[in-house]
Amino acid sequence: MISALFLMNGKGEVLISRIYRDDISRGVANAFRLEVIGSQETRSPVKLIGSTSFMYIKVGNIYIVGVSRQNVNACMVFEVLHQLVDIFKSYFDNLDEDSIRNNFVLVYELLDEILDFGYPQNCSTDVLKLYITQGQGKLKSLDKLKQDKISKITIQATGTTPWRTPDIKYKRNELYIDVVESVNLLMSAEGNILRADVSGQVMMKCFLSGMPECKFGMNDKVIMDREKSSNGGSAARSGARRANGIEIDDITFHQCVRLGKFDSDRTVSFIPPDGEFELMRYRTTEHINLPFKVIPIVREMGRTRLECSVTVKSNFSSKMFGANVKVIIPTPKNTAVCKIVVAAGKAKYMPEQDAIIWRIRRFPGDTEFTLRAEVELMASVNLDKKAWSRPPISMEFQVTMFTASGFSVRFLKVVEKSNYTPIKWVRYLTKAGTYQNRI
Repeated sequence: MISALFLMNGKGEVLISRIYRDDISRGVANAFRLEVIGSQETRSPVKLIGSTSFMYIKVGNIYIVGVSRQNVNACMVFEVLHQLVDIFKSYFDNLDEDSIRNNFVLVYELLDEILDFGYPQNCSTDVLKLYITQGQGKLKSLDKLKQDKISKITIQATGTTPWRTPDIKYKRNELYIDVVESVNLLMSAEGNILRADVSGQVMMKCFLSGMPECKFGMNDKVIMDREKSSNGGSAARSGARRANGIEIDDITFHQCVRLGKFDSDRTVSFIPPDGEFELMRYRTTEHINLPFKVIPIVREMGRTRLECSVTVKSNFSSKMFGANVKVIIPTPKNTAVCKIVVAAGKAKYMPEQDAIIWRIRRFPGDTEFTLRAEVELMASVNLDKKAWSRPPISMEFQVTMFTASGFSVRFLKVVEKSNYTPIKWVRYLTKAGTYQNRI
């Protein structure tokens, strides 16, 4: 895995160094300083110098560098480096040279607990704070902790569920699920979809007592087709199931999910951490329900005038609505005056952005609104000036209780030895990622 780890400032001075394997010496930091920090070229986050691989990230004026001479998993190394940043910021707010120098004992202590022989062992901030505590800039001695707390620390750090302790109790057991999706779209001027995908995440806020066993069900096409083949049923029912199932391309789970169980029967079972966490991320590219359709008509009337008509139509149910809808309509750089007429919301020409900004606070479903604008351009005597490149129209929006991918929570079962019945809440939110329409 990682042979050495360095924390360096912008001058290339080594602030912290930890050598995990004997195939690397501290002198490789000089090679990194000369080849990467001293170079003014555009740099990649991975640099190969001789037979040594340097993988690094930069936070402010601090370089965090992982070094290896093996065929290491680069994605895992970068994940560890970003986890280190989050852990350091949880102990001292600002990650800069002064904070590292003032807390170098704490940094070495954390590195020894996080990595062992170059392999990541424990990157959970909550678990690390149980036995690496900090008070008034100095580490508290572990001997001052009570014996019962020491035993709990040992169980949580070395047990099968280090993210949760069994002594959690709540008077009211509740579980909140938020399904948040970002829609990315690139549509041609003729109305053809050039690229469309949805990136989603399932966020959970867990206030459950004890050690609950949770089972999460979603409308994954693989699961629903398997249930259809095993249960049989009428053709209409099977067709409905097939229509409701979605094809998920990529899935990433929280460490609490049992991956073996998911690989065998596509069941998402887990013991949740206490509080808020991200259960899973997913991505889909098939059968996307676009929340908004943009119909632009732009006509250039000579060199000094432009007519623009933009119609935005909502494709979701009339029972829903879009919030904080923002349409950014680009204009030429030599725009002088804009006369704008809108059916809903407010629109204004913003010269610093070279665009007309159209804002609609509440956009009802199954409706359409149109903006019309007459743009007067300043005459240019520069014959070499390039023609207007027509940048795409972009949108920002939020639609609650709607998912562009069709993702839905089928069930969430909670089993705990005290047999309590938790209160469950589910909310859906779709927002714009890169939502563009060419003109």
